[in-house]
Amino acid sequence: MLARRVIPCLDVHDGHVTRGVQFGKAEAGELRNVGDPVELALRYNEQGADEMVFFDITASAHGRTSMIKVIERAADQCFMPLTVGGGIRTVEDMYAMLRAGADKISINSSALATPDLIRAGAEKFGSQCIVVSIDAKKVTPDRWEVFSHGGRKSTGLEAVDWAKRAVSLGAGEIVLNSIDADGTKAGFDLVITRRVSESVGVPVVASGGAGSLEHMANVLLEGKADAVLAASIFHYGEYTVGEVKQLLAQKGLPVRLG
Repeated sequence: MLARRVIPCLDVHDGHVTRGVQFGKAEAGELRNVGDPVELALRYNEQGADEMVFFDITASAHGRTSMIKVIERAADQCFMPLTVGGGIRTVEDMYAMLRAGADKISINSSALATPDLIRAGAEKFGSQCIVVSIDAKKVTPDRWEVFSHGGRKSTGLEAVDWAKRAVSLGAGEIVLNSIDADGTKAGFDLVITRRVSESVGVPVVASGGAGSLEHMANVLLEGKADAVLAASIFHYGEYTVGEVKQLLAQKGLPVRLG
């Protein structure tokens, strides 16, 4: 059985880590400055994080340059795989981030707008490099739809259907973000996580809602996720990566310790 992964996530805006709630927007002043991304990455590296995810939420050319510098610094100092997403629209954008030191590329709105970007990236760099991030929102008691543009625009696509199509195009991993749970610390959406996990043959990373150690264990056990991604509980020192792994091990889940 593959080890379950614990993955801190850094939302980077103009070179600084920020945090919002339910996809709070930078332009609306709904983000709080958390700190320097490389300093935080080093902290999580020392705590034993399995991977690190950087999401660039700056929609500007200046932001893109600053993000490349962040990845270069992090890759030079950290010894865990790095995933980068946000604003990546072309194979050339992917290459720029991989050249800077990223191990995986995460795409979301650009994959929805141009699904063939998934295939092109997988053919160029390998499926193991291509992560498709899905922002899902519950719209009826039994339907979750995919939203684009930072959770602002409904695509009308059903979440499981899009996950299956993304994998058929070459995605090697799915990150499933619950818009409803994001930043609330009220727990993950176990139902849609389990549905996606049971429908695709690649790892699924659960995102959105981590507020306790039990939440993270539950989404791996009941939600059938392969990895858990969290931000706020790590950034504000509520829990360490090591504490999460200790609980997961107690629950009988395989994790990399030490």
